[in-house]
Amino acid sequence: MIAFDFPAVLSEWPMLLKGAALTLGLTAVSATIGLAVGVGCAWARTYGGPALRFLVGAYVEAIRNTPFIVQLFFLFFGLPSLGVKLTPELASVLAMVVNLGAYAAEIVRAGISGTPRGQIEAAQSLALSAAQVFTRVVLPPALKRVWPALVSQIVIVMLGSAVCSQVSTQELSYAANLIQSRNFRAFESFIVATAIYLVLSVAVRHLLNWAGPRFIFGR
Repeated sequence: MIAFDFPAVLSEWPMLLKGAALTLGLTAVSATIGLAVGVGCAWARTYGGPALRFLVGAYVEAIRNTPFIVQLFFLFFGLPSLGVKLTPELASVLAMVVNLGAYAAEIVRAGISGTPRGQIEAAQSLALSAAQVFTRVVLPPALKRVWPALVSQIVIVMLGSAVCSQVSTQELSYAANLIQSRNFRAFESFIVATAIYLVLSVAVRHLLNWAGPRFIFGR
């Protein structure tokens, strides 16, 4: 008969809490910077010159068509051969930013393309600069249209951060793996980690869906 021992895992709650907190921290930083990168790339692909559109397009296609773990390994294991050495946490954040930025760029670009031409022409007739037209007329409704997709992508990146344990980033999956290596309760350890990831995902999704209309693109 199989006997489960969840208390042996739950007794390590400080380690699990620390891992969950680091997972949320990585997500918060990468989401903030990654969305900014995505908006910038979306602008470049929509309004930039041919050379800029080509460069940004190459970045987006390269990231969207390669695994996240390969991107992470390139930053952490590959860059040191060029003299650039990153800490596990910095490499993880940078990989998450680069990954989210590429996906967010296409999501935001889809929202921008849905902006009626009449709104842009009306803003231009009021003598608004190109920057003002983009930030005040084009971007807010574009973000509102695609916000659910952006939230889903942020959650996906947060869940993808589990592979950052492969470079010794001490996030949630690292904690779960360390716990099971100590007490040999692999099933219980990863069931608990799965439950925590589920709670984090639901909480982050609800928080972003609440915060978006209030602080990012307005009601």
